[in-house]
Amino acid sequence: MPLPAWNDPELKAGTMVRGALWLVQVIGEGNTFNKEQIREAFPGISQADRRIRGLREYGWVLLTNTEDARLTSEDQRFERAGVPVWNPAARRAASPQKTVSNKEKQAILARDHYMCTICGISGGESYHDDSNQTAVLSVTQRKTVLLDGSEETLLATECKRCRSGSGGSTARADEAMAEIRSLDPGDRRRLIRWMERGRRGTTPLERAWNTYRRLPADARDELRSALQD
Repeated sequence: MPLPAWNDPELKAGTMVRGALWLVQVIGEGNTFNKEQIREAFPGISQADRRIRGLREYGWVLLTNTEDARLTSEDQRFERAGVPVWNPAARRAASPQKTVSNKEKQAILARDHYMCTICGISGGESYHDDSNQTAVLSVTQRKTVLLDGSEETLLATECKRCRSGSGGSTARADEAMAEIRSLDPGDRRRLIRWMERGRRGTTPLERAWNTYRRLPADARDELRSALQD
């Protein structure tokens, strides 16, 4: 089967896959390339060189001046192709499994403020809908589709309940961006403020709802009746 063209606008692939095809079809094994060529081939793509370096995890040999003193700091040599990452089945079969050290786990927990990145609960905190159950946090590997369409396995803090409920689903930055772009300007500014603070803000309406929701059923019924009078 012929390889897809690396610059085919109809090719639904991320920068790493396109980069692999570019190396094979434009650079060729044994030849050198540099960052400027990458920028010209992938204009407007953030960290395209890092995406291409990710091919090393799939057996591609890309040499720098660290491995070959004849190369400059800007040059790399495409020594040998590895797993054909443009083939989804081959890429999945060869997907590297990341080992997370205890030191790295502690760093991720601290980065996420010892809170579940999905529901926001802290370690040891009781769930509001089940006071007999407390949150147990762990660092998990999440398959994530980035904005350029490439897929990486990234680390995140999750509680046991959210982790079991996710079913190993893939997180998608591209879908998140589409949702954000669909917001009206006011809501988008509010969301950006939440991002900067690292937590969600609440409106008076939401605070009133949460206060009501925490009431026992009989008290909720009495409150509703009083409001309807």
